[in-house]
Amino acid sequence: MELISSQMNGYMDKASWIRKMFEEGIKLKKEFGEENVHDFSLGNPDLPPPATVKKALAELADQADQPFFLGYMPNFGYPAVRERLAEEVSKEQGVSIPADSLVITCGAAGALNSVFRAVLNPGDEVLTPAPFFVEYGFYAENHGATLKPVPSKPLTFELDLEGIDAAITDKTRVIIINSPNNPSGAIYSREELDGLAAILNKHNAKRERPIYILADEPYRFLAFDGAEVPSLLDVYTYSIVCSSFSKNLSLAGERVGYACVNPAIEGKEKLMGAIIMANRILGFVNAPALAQKLLGKALGSSVDVSIYDRRRKAMAEVLDNAGYKYTMPKGAFYFFPEAPGGDDIKFCATLQEEKILAVPGTGFGSPGYFRLAFCVGEDVILRAKDAFKRAMDKA
Repeated sequence: MELISSQMNGYMDKASWIRKMFEEGIKLKKEFGEENVHDFSLGNPDLPPPATVKKALAELADQADQPFFLGYMPNFGYPAVRERLAEEVSKEQGVSIPADSLVITCGAAGALNSVFRAVLNPGDEVLTPAPFFVEYGFYAENHGATLKPVPSKPLTFELDLEGIDAAITDKTRVIIINSPNNPSGAIYSREELDGLAAILNKHNAKRERPIYILADEPYRFLAFDGAEVPSLLDVYTYSIVCSSFSKNLSLAGERVGYACVNPAIEGKEKLMGAIIMANRILGFVNAPALAQKLLGKALGSSVDVSIYDRRRKAMAEVLDNAGYKYTMPKGAFYFFPEAPGGDDIKFCATLQEEKILAVPGTGFGSPGYFRLAFCVGEDVILRAKDAFKRAMDKA
């Protein structure tokens, strides 16, 4: 109870910034009308699932009278879906992934917690580049570890490899990276990942327990202007990929994702067994049956990425018009501009005066910036043009 109480206090300090802006949005929309409020606070994908999902639902409805249609399954997921998933992940990663390297999980959150439970001991440290998804800290605490953020390079949010090297201690067990990144939209280059791998290999040579890289990749599909999202699996042996289908198939509420262990890891069978056991004893047991069946039929399809790209360009036009300083996001659906004056909390309050909802960078471990989610209609973005300019003039 004391642990969850302390986590709740941390949540109120950090993650609640997103929730707070969401709640402020409800108030503003009620007072001024939804069409007069520009809400860029939530990374909630608004595009409908691709047509394959609707077709799959109809096909599955016709099978619903079969015995065990939604019955128990192996803890790693339905074998046939696991096989299909292995084919798809192999294409995405450019590495041959056997089905026995995968466990289907309750979203990426279930995958991350299962991996943490499998590899972390109390007192271990988890490093992550900042800015970062705030839940990482709570996931690490769930298993007795501590999250240790390492600031990325200002504005570009490239990895600070020297900073990561200096932050590694004998307690470091995992480095978690998120590329394309929420909230910055940065994509870590192959050169950066090669440099990170070289650092970890240097440290591993002196350790009994290797340092894992855990790649959180729900935005892998969402890269713009031909940007490549390099695979860690052929860069670093002790790598594990976690992902979900919340964004590319717009199945956020279905809670389906996976953990993929690098087939080259020594002792892979033991690690896979530990992750599958963790998936079970943490209470997930397995991903929902219907979500897995949908996934088996919809793999290979995606929402229309070009819609997000048009919104990205519209948001850039709006920010340029008002004179904001930012790095164009290479992926995901977020901008992370500098807060004029340097006080992100104060400036988000100024934006709110103009009926714009944004999230302070403080909530992502990077004060001085603010996040804008452009997973909203293009009309919403363009309507905010004058309001962004007025907020800048006030700063």
